Amino acid sequence: MPVTALVSAKSCGVTASALALTLASKRLSLLAECDPAGGTIRAGFLQGHVTAGYGLYHLAKAERTSPDALANAFANHLWPLDEAGHRKLLAGLTDPAQAAALGRTWPALSEVLHVLAEEAGYDVFIDAGRIALEAGSLHTTLTPAPVIHQADLVLLVVRGTEQSLTLARHVIGPLRAELAEYGSGADALALLLIKDGPRRAHQVAEALETPVLAALPWDPDTANYLTNAGRPPRGYGRSPLLRHARTATEQFEAAASRRSIQQQYPPRSANPQLAGVLQRLTEKAGGVRG
Repeated sequence: MPVTALVSAKSCGVTASALALTLASKRLSLLAECDPAGGTIRAGFLQGHVTAGYGLYHLAKAERTSPDALANAFANHLWPLDEAGHRKLLAGLTDPAQAAALGRTWPALSEVLHVLAEEAGYDVFIDAGRIALEAGSLHTTLTPAPVIHQADLVLLVVRGTEQSLTLARHVIGPLRAELAEYGSGADALALLLIKDGPRRAHQVAEALETPVLAALPWDPDTANYLTNAGRPPRGYGRSPLLRHARTATEQFEAAASRRSIQQQYPPRSANPQLAGVLQRLTEKAGGVRG
């Protein structure tokens, strides 16, 4: 299963989208709240039931001990999001000042997340928060750069508004360059569209020169519940947001599988000899049609 990182140019519904995807997945799923600006799910959706004794910050100390200690700490700091425990949360930081301590932890955490996805079959979603740049590159403290670099898919969450697209334009180039240099390739980057605003998916893709991999409906009642909890809206389990989120997880898996196959088996036309054969066959076909 893929490891999918969600990011934004500005607050754009990343956390609510990541939570919806995690809750809607048909498979085992995990949400890692890795936003260095701090996590909001424990105080929002979970209404403070998760204390500061659980969560991301505690992995930093464990990582400095040993890989085994990190793996054990990771398992011990997951919080169930449903009664069956099929959907889990690694709660985020309670204080943004804690982010500086995670510089060494991000790469090791990324490896753990990939093991969970590849060997245990989890859909893994990363709330990586707002993109922060420094000299045209991902800021090393204000973004969890290693988990973004190593993700199978990196989804920039945008809305169909001119304001959202204008902000997104400034981060797409640096993101694409970082993934090309440090990640699995620039084509790991795609868009997750929240259908709020006049721009349709094909217009957003054209404006940002980046494919829209999936779209989620503008569903303020469900999004508000995922953000602030309280009483679930009527028909919550069948809400447009969760139904489309379930479909989106399937689209992510298919896209990640295609990328994996392409990386293992490059196009045959990349072989110069085969490219020559292809050219000759094309020329002959053209002659027959003529």
